[in-house]
Amino acid sequence: MADLPKFTPILLGSDMNVYGMARSFHELTNQPVDIYARLQLAPTRFSKIVNVHLIDDFDSDPTFIENMRKVAEKYANHDEKIILIACGDGYAELISKHKEELSKTFICPYVDYDLLKRLNSKESFYEICDKYNLPYPSTKIITKAMYESGVSVNPPFPFPVALKPTNSVEWLNIHFEGRKKAFTIHSQVELNTVIGKIYDNGYTSDLILQDFVPGDDSHMRVLNAYVDQNHQVKMMCLGHPLLEDPTPAAIGNYVAILPEYNKPLYDKMKQFLEDIQFTGFANFDMKYDDRDDTFKLFEINIRQGRSSFFVTLNGYNLASWPVKDYITGELAGAKTVFANEDEDKAKLWLGVPKRIFKRYAKDNKYKTRALQLISEGRAATTVFYNKDMSPKRWLLMKYAMYNYYGRYKQYFAENKGDN
Repeated sequence: MADLPKFTPILLGSDMNVYGMARSFHELTNQPVDIYARLQLAPTRFSKIVNVHLIDDFDSDPTFIENMRKVAEKYANHDEKIILIACGDGYAELISKHKEELSKTFICPYVDYDLLKRLNSKESFYEICDKYNLPYPSTKIITKAMYESGVSVNPPFPFPVALKPTNSVEWLNIHFEGRKKAFTIHSQVELNTVIGKIYDNGYTSDLILQDFVPGDDSHMRVLNAYVDQNHQVKMMCLGHPLLEDPTPAAIGNYVAILPEYNKPLYDKMKQFLEDIQFTGFANFDMKYDDRDDTFKLFEINIRQGRSSFFVTLNGYNLASWPVKDYITGELAGAKTVFANEDEDKAKLWLGVPKRIFKRYAKDNKYKTRALQLISEGRAATTVFYNKDMSPKRWLLMKYAMYNYYGRYKQYFAENKGDN
């Protein structure tokens, strides 16, 4: 982007998602980015491309809005436009909740709060899917009242079944032994036990019980999109995950993604996003179901995903879209970019060491393609950035990657039966 006007990005969070966005902005401007967060996490530690501001309890109100008012005061006489980007569900919800006030100072590319709440709840999201004829796994809703009544919840589909919270933001604050992002349940006894643990440890929202879509990690797909301020989709980038993190707290986090092109799927999801008047980044998780040749939607995230740097890696810099939308105005009237049509330009995104991928990813034609890209030097990860590799950071990131060997050795075998 030549002759780019000056602007100021501010990111919320400190995890790998934040680092990926900070790196994307840095590749555009060669300038460090301010980030605000509750905790300092490893991906942004010892980095010279971010300026980290830590605030206790920043991920909840009233601390969030009180401190954002202070940040707004700091930029009261700032000449440059300021783009505010959330890199987690909680921060996205807080920006949306206070969007009217924050928009007086910051560019906030987020949907209004009512729509965000409907999309963030898996229960109401599936109701929207019904309206727009978008397939999702067969589903039964479990409420806390059902659990407290002592009635046994019997799945209307065979085991194994999937169990997950409808409220991903509330789930972040629930802790107990055996807690997972999502559960694969193999018996009625196990189902009753897990439901009991969830509600006995403070969770209050509904649970989603779903038909388990068969297939290994390579059946998953992840779709990232950017929708401009006029509710027009301007970029769609499909990813084909080949391996996921087996750690209970991180199940569902992708660690290897091939770019993929699927125009019919792009067209369907583009129509959906425009019909619901979406704005900003959207991130869909879905799984291909061999039984009926459909992609079953699991959820929409009102933000870019933690592994979304695969979009930037493949030539569609994530940070450039809100910049072209709100800073340069280039997106007005521009056609939608449907990414990854040219397979010759494909790059593999990795979030684990190459040896982990080679050992644990299922052998199939997609893995063969990924191994070819690795052999050609066309593979990279988010956190190893050649413009941000001080000795301390390099050692920390190497250590973080090394830890995956223990995780896979401990958890992969016990989760293998889930596929």
